[in-house]
Amino acid sequence: MRIAILAHEKFPDRAKTALGVMRYGDYDVAAVLDRDAAGTRVSDHVPDVGDAPVVASMDDVGEVDALLVGIAPIGGAFEESWRSDVRAALERGCDVIAGLHYFLSEDEEFARLAARNDCDLRDVRKPPEDLGVADGVARDVDAEVVLTVGTDCSVGKMTATMELAEAARDRGRDAAVIPTGQTGIMTEGWGNPIDRVVSDFTAGAVEEMLVEKGDDHDYLFVEGQGSIVHPAYSAVTCGILHGSMPDRMVLCHVAGREAVHGYESFALPDLPAYVDLYESLAGAVHDGEVVAGALNTVNVDDDAAAREAVEAYGDALGVPAADLVRFDENPVLEAVL
Repeated sequence: MRIAILAHEKFPDRAKTALGVMRYGDYDVAAVLDRDAAGTRVSDHVPDVGDAPVVASMDDVGEVDALLVGIAPIGGAFEESWRSDVRAALERGCDVIAGLHYFLSEDEEFARLAARNDCDLRDVRKPPEDLGVADGVARDVDAEVVLTVGTDCSVGKMTATMELAEAARDRGRDAAVIPTGQTGIMTEGWGNPIDRVVSDFTAGAVEEMLVEKGDDHDYLFVEGQGSIVHPAYSAVTCGILHGSMPDRMVLCHVAGREAVHGYESFALPDLPAYVDLYESLAGAVHDGEVVAGALNTVNVDDDAAAREAVEAYGDALGVPAADLVRFDENPVLEAVL
């Protein structure tokens, strides 16, 4: 599928959905929409994803099959400044794919245009209607379950999940990804958007996916969400933790971050405290162990300094650690497998 990605005023630093789709998705990206960076190319900003022009609007995009909304602000709201591009895409007969809490299919203008031009409005954050409570059976699946957990939101849990699953497959292991958020769902083509599920059903929505895939693979890599200490998102983190009943966990962190992203009045706890928190909370339903750490060093320019940060992170946690994109993932992969 040939797509354009909407990432206005956020590319690349605040467009993690766009980057995740470009790095791991099976899409042909024709252009990225960002008014502030128009006239540049993706390769001017990010070296390790497919290149494409950065343009100001849909008027600057050639023939595409769909427009994908590649940003999800806090709260998942729709910004009215995007409306003209979504409207233009629908008027051209393009599908629109979004991972917002605001459902485009329920917007009167967009629904009318989609019907008139035979387009699909795909709200990947809209959960199925037949979910139920967990039965507590995820620990019984044949596969080994590995969950990425975080010190905060936006630390690289989805990236770590994808990188580890791919590395495991390269080792000849039969590994599958369990997508729990919009980027994972867009990349894998299936999944449950756990942060949109009714609270009583969050663990069940995760469990359902593990039961579906657990006897067909050797390893299931579950995409984590949020953080157990996050003042807004801890509930979804706990739901995934108890619903997946992981055997092993990989703790993800951004080098240098000291406060909760978007809630900077809340300081992050000391790193070793997370190991105790996640293991004790997991242990209520199934003994899961933090076996490795994934450190995101995107904000560290120098490789030597980044390696020092990774070493210090591993020492603080008492487990092997790596930046899974920048450096060799083998220390973490060995611990996971």
